[in-house]
Amino acid sequence: MFKKILIANRGEIALRVIRTCREMGIKTVAVYSTADKDSLHVRFADEAVCIGKPPSVDSYLNIPHIMAAAEITNADAIHPGYGFLAENSKFSQICADHNIKFIGPTPEMINAMGDKITAKETMIKAGVPVVPGSGGLLQSLEEAKQLAKDKVGYPVILKATAGGGGKGMRVVWNEAEMEKAYNSAKIEAAASFKNDGIYMEKFVEEPRHIEIQVAGDQYGTVCHLSERDCSIQRRHQKLVEESPSPFMTPQLRKDMGDAAIKAAQAINYESVGTIEFLVDKHRNFYFMEMNTRIQVEHCVTEEVVNFDLIKEQIKIAMGHKISGKNYEPKMHAIECRINAEDPYNDFRPSPGKITTLHTPGGHGVRVDSHVYVGYVIPPYYDSMIGKLITVAQTREEAIDAMYRALSEYVIEGVKTTIPFHLQLMKNEDFRSGNFNTKFLESFTMK
Repeated sequence: MFKKILIANRGEIALRVIRTCREMGIKTVAVYSTADKDSLHVRFADEAVCIGKPPSVDSYLNIPHIMAAAEITNADAIHPGYGFLAENSKFSQICADHNIKFIGPTPEMINAMGDKITAKETMIKAGVPVVPGSGGLLQSLEEAKQLAKDKVGYPVILKATAGGGGKGMRVVWNEAEMEKAYNSAKIEAAASFKNDGIYMEKFVEEPRHIEIQVAGDQYGTVCHLSERDCSIQRRHQKLVEESPSPFMTPQLRKDMGDAAIKAAQAINYESVGTIEFLVDKHRNFYFMEMNTRIQVEHCVTEEVVNFDLIKEQIKIAMGHKISGKNYEPKMHAIECRINAEDPYNDFRPSPGKITTLHTPGGHGVRVDSHVYVGYVIPPYYDSMIGKLITVAQTREEAIDAMYRALSEYVIEGVKTTIPFHLQLMKNEDFRSGNFNTKFLESFTMK
């Protein structure tokens, strides 16, 4: 049993972890930058330590400062949340070296899935379907052209091996576009990750982005907790998630669930994590990546299977066994990410002070947020204000509840994505489940 957990994160996920720890009788330590001194996670933790100036590199990515905070507060575990250091194998190793439990997988597991080429090779060995591609890093522009022409077939997508968030990715429709795409992908990859390695995959047209939530313990048991559909996204950033997927069939769920378990077992995975797949219009699915951490959208799964994933993550880290039971959704849940962005102006970030706030409520409505009237959304981090989740017996009812909840959600002082979500909930293609990852390319704000 942990006595005290330091949360190496900020915002709503830090507050989410604090709430579960309090229910479990575990003391908490918040860390914060000077920009977050008035944040709710600082207020509700048992202890709080300032770890630096606003830029992430000086605070939430500053491993020495975080470890010093853990040592002076006698924390025996660190929860990394998502983002920042959550998938940093070096940080996981440093925690182990200091006899502080990293609430997540081991450095070896993080490394196995953190490099896209290594992960793909691991999945091929495990018998998990992967998108056809280069099978390794591209060594030259000439090799890229030859592979695309003779083996993979256009269109193809170039991806940074150390990538994420859409950085270092380029879709190439024909040979004439290859040189420009190849060079710009390598430049962006180097700038974003200090690693310009790129590889090639077949570009799956009209894909769905469907992910499977998994959990594994240190005794070799792995289970899955069904799927989430994350196809509504902009520039590879998710905006809406739901479970179950309207595209899912019982057989596809079984096949994808089995594949996700194989993927996790291939690296002896310990903790909660997510296996992400691309699914084409014929319901063929391909491994895309594994996120070795809790996801932003974990609440969707929690609502449809009635399961506290943060609690399970902590219990696994304490050495508890999991049941091994696979879960299927009993309800339908939708999550809208409420961001401080202007949907009428290309989703430009809108930091500033919240002057008015009214959050929705009622049956089947959940709000995970860390903001309040007078809270200043800083410009240094992601723009998330919170997550609005509705859950109901059917998808139609969940959408109707979401529209009603969004209509009640009042935030003034900054621009938000609420108007976008309101329009989306009334869109006939969305309501009928007729969408894929390219949906927003033709969506126009009114």
